[in-house]
Amino acid sequence: MRCVIARFPFDLTKSGVLESMKGVAPEEVTGASVIIGRRTYPAKQVGQVITRQDRRDFSADEVMRAMAKLGFTCRDLPPSAMPARATDPLQHASAMLGAPAVA
Repeated sequence: MRCVIARFPFDLTKSGVLESMKGVAPEEVTGASVIIGRRTYPAKQVGQVITRQDRRDFSADEVMRAMAKLGFTCRDLPPSAMPARATDPLQHASAMLGAPAVA
């Protein structure tokens, strides 16, 4: 499938992406991610591996759009990055102020 990433056209296939990512250790996910096989990779890492371009040359959205077209699962944020909700206003205010300083 023809995909444009960083203003350059690439002919990508699902099997080609799987082959390119084989043996690549996933970095820590802090934002947009792509699930390839059983591993979750940051979108920018996937883009760098499949295009061989610097990560500053493309956006995570471009990579996610291309990977979604190929049938990979894409996520904006990892599930653990969702902020925890305080149970009551006092706990919320306490969390915002931080822990008291020990004298």
